[in-house]
Amino acid sequence: MNQCKTGRNAEKVAAGYLKARGYRIWKTNWRWGKKELDLVTLHRDELVIVEVKSRVGNAVNDPAVVVDHIKERNIILAADAFIRLHGCSRPTRFDVIAVIYSGSGMEIEHMENAFYPTVE
Repeated sequence: MNQCKTGRNAEKVAAGYLKARGYRIWKTNWRWGKKELDLVTLHRDELVIVEVKSRVGNAVNDPAVVVDHIKERNIILAADAFIRLHGCSRPTRFDVIAVIYSGSGMEIEHMENAFYPTVE
């Protein structure tokens, strides 16, 4: 499976995984300039921004390895724009879902509160 197809498939898998757990998918692949939010979801009283990563092979449990500081900053900036544009006043959290493909199938790792916005 090529990387582009793997990534698109991972986003669909992640959305299905979240829906099955009571999340409501609000937006997928929402763009603000060159920045993108993979999944914007609602869960209970929270706005949950989800970055989806796909991997082939070993699992990665450390969000810092999956999403670097530059990607984190871009996600936070795009989320801020999304929140302002939609007038959303819910508490917000940032999750990462890693979809790991292996010879025996696939595994999903959901890291809640994977990172936090920082004040600069």
